[in-house]
Amino acid sequence: MADITKIGTFIQSSPHPAWLATAQGHCVYVNPALERLTGLNSEETEQADWRSFLCEEDRGPATASWQGSLTAGAPYRVRVSIRGIDGIATIVDLIAVGHKVDDGTELWLFIGLVIDAASQEQTPSRVPQLQATLNVIPAYAWYALPSGALAFLNERTADYVGLPKDHPLRFGIDTGAAWDSHIPLLHPDDHEDSRRVWSTCLRTGCAGEVTFRVRNGEGGYRWFLSRAEPLLTSDGTVLYWVGVNLDIDDAKRAEQALQRSEAYLAEAERLSRTGSWAWSPVSDNRHYSEECYRVLGFAPGDGTPPPLETVIQRVHPEDQAQCREQVEKAIRDKGDFELHYRIVHPDKRVRNIHCVGHSILDGSGDLVEFVGTVIDVTERKSAEREREKLRLVEADLAHTNRVSTLGEMAASLAHEIKQPIAAAITSANSCIEWLAHEPPNLDRARAAAARIDKYGNRAAEIIDRIRSFYKKSLPQRELVDVNGIILEILTLLDGEANRSSVAVRTELAADLPEIMADRVQLQQVFMNLILNAIEAMRDEGGELTVKSQRQDGQLLFSVIDTGPGLPVGGVDEIFSAFFTTKPQGSGMGLAISRSIVESHGGRLWAAANDGRGATFNFTLPTQVTESSPLVGLNASRMT
Repeated sequence: MADITKIGTFIQSSPHPAWLATAQGHCVYVNPALERLTGLNSEETEQADWRSFLCEEDRGPATASWQGSLTAGAPYRVRVSIRGIDGIATIVDLIAVGHKVDDGTELWLFIGLVIDAASQEQTPSRVPQLQATLNVIPAYAWYALPSGALAFLNERTADYVGLPKDHPLRFGIDTGAAWDSHIPLLHPDDHEDSRRVWSTCLRTGCAGEVTFRVRNGEGGYRWFLSRAEPLLTSDGTVLYWVGVNLDIDDAKRAEQALQRSEAYLAEAERLSRTGSWAWSPVSDNRHYSEECYRVLGFAPGDGTPPPLETVIQRVHPEDQAQCREQVEKAIRDKGDFELHYRIVHPDKRVRNIHCVGHSILDGSGDLVEFVGTVIDVTERKSAEREREKLRLVEADLAHTNRVSTLGEMAASLAHEIKQPIAAAITSANSCIEWLAHEPPNLDRARAAAARIDKYGNRAAEIIDRIRSFYKKSLPQRELVDVNGIILEILTLLDGEANRSSVAVRTELAADLPEIMADRVQLQQVFMNLILNAIEAMRDEGGELTVKSQRQDGQLLFSVIDTGPGLPVGGVDEIFSAFFTTKPQGSGMGLAISRSIVESHGGRLWAAANDGRGATFNFTLPTQVTESSPLVGLNASRMT
């Protein structure tokens, strides 16, 4: 912040006509030298507009330079004429520099310094005045010799770079330095640009500006915008180069951070095939990111979005009506919208697009614009279709495996069904006999009829279980009692176990909770594991144990046999598709079982027992949800 009193003292003591004015042009101080030149007294100059001191024809150029300085925040210099008390116009150089002060409000002040152009060749007399002017400026200022050698740094700049108090550059002493003597003060990466711009100024005699980083006394760097202006004699010879360095470090770093963010965003959009956009329905102003152009099938070009109707024409004809309807509704409701549509690229490729628009409202609740994204979801849609195909193939494989299993069990199932039917026939014959007695024995006939009902229901239950296991249907989750499923499968396989001389034992936890799962799929898992265990012990007999228990917040199920054990080598290989150790096996049972368990959020594995046999374990989470709808064999296991 500038010290107004200090600036006023400087102006009053200046041998050159000078004044201090506000940004609106009203004078705050006018020194005696200006009063003598113009013939005005202090009362006449108080609150006067400084441009009134100039000849009328020069007021326009001076005003233009002054307004440009207000906009750029930089010093300016212009040659004008002032009509003196004797009526003679004096050609002068008007040099003005702005100062920011704070007296409760922000205010810009401008020093106007008038130097007689005819006396500009008197260089030595101007040096102290130039140094005093630069020192009073609340900015980083300097001047250099016509050769370009840095000759003077004002106090603020000298303190920033850490110059000693007796350094020659603080006093404007010519040290015979080279034209690029300032370069060591700059960041090494900025040397080339600075030399290029500075050498151009020296060669052409024209003003120039460059941004660079200047090292401070502690070794750190800050960004500056440096502007150099030539101070000329009447014949156009450069007397000095005067410069001001504006601290733009905060703005530069913010700009760099923004550029990095924009670069990251652009790369993220490119990788995700996601474009961003903004559109005002009122003014039709639109902005598309580069990826948005590419997603919609346009070249970014000069960044001017194509006409809206052209974009709409890219939408597949079958989807245009619904897109228009939803956008128009969003405009009416001042709400968000979400679109799924196809676009047709110029090369006739059809792409699937997901578009989301968010409404932006002003303080009055009026719609200002929509901002949103467009995402190319063609590959995602294609993957979803392939997953659906795979899901159907997996369901077919699972069904085929169940049918194959039932085929292998046909003899056992026939026995299971035949037993209650035969018992029902026997009871029916008994019932007829008791009714044929004289008199009929109704009590015994009634008991025989009850047995018929019991055996008939038992046969029906067995058939229903077979039908549910055999049927081909889509996966369906429901609350199931897994212990009940185990008992159902053991009932179906009871005859198979008896024929193979396998004793069956269960250790089922009584407090097992019901879980959301697909009943038929879990039936298939237990069927595969238990039947495999029975077949492994078919030649020599043995013992089969099925366990259920809670463990670490999950349900753990184990099928344990006393057969020959697991094959030598990689145990996990037995879960691969088409791997089998049975002569008539398909090699799909364990692969499908693992896929079913994993689709329910669990894990299936095998381990060799300490003695004979093997144990197949699998877990299920106590909260199995619909989050994993795909079941069956994973694609990776089909290859």
